[in-house]
Amino acid sequence: MRLPQKNEFIFNVDVHEFEEKVIQASRLKPVLVDLWAEWCSPCLAIAPVLQKLIEHNEGRLLLARVEVDEGENMKLAGHYRVRGFPAVILFSGGVEKGRFHGAKPLSFIQRFVDQNIDSV
Repeated sequence: MRLPQKNEFIFNVDVHEFEEKVIQASRLKPVLVDLWAEWCSPCLAIAPVLQKLIEHNEGRLLLARVEVDEGENMKLAGHYRVRGFPAVILFSGGVEKGRFHGAKPLSFIQRFVDQNIDSV
């Protein structure tokens, strides 16, 4: 279930684009990475919550969605030692700033972002 691309700050990314669209992009603006799978019901539950977060933050934050079951994308989950889905990792300045697993409410995610990024 890919989210409709109604928002320019939400995009799908794969393992081949990750360095450019996440790591390098996070040097300009914080990037949340949603590692998810179609079969994962908590992944499907958190998707609209993350979309609301991005809309609420009005472009101060990007959301990169990685479908781990597509192509070689599971390599990213292995590289970042993800143990469960959904896994949400926050990057800023080219480095990981924090992460959480599982579906969470909007208030939790906004607090997570606020605590891990000074400028958001």
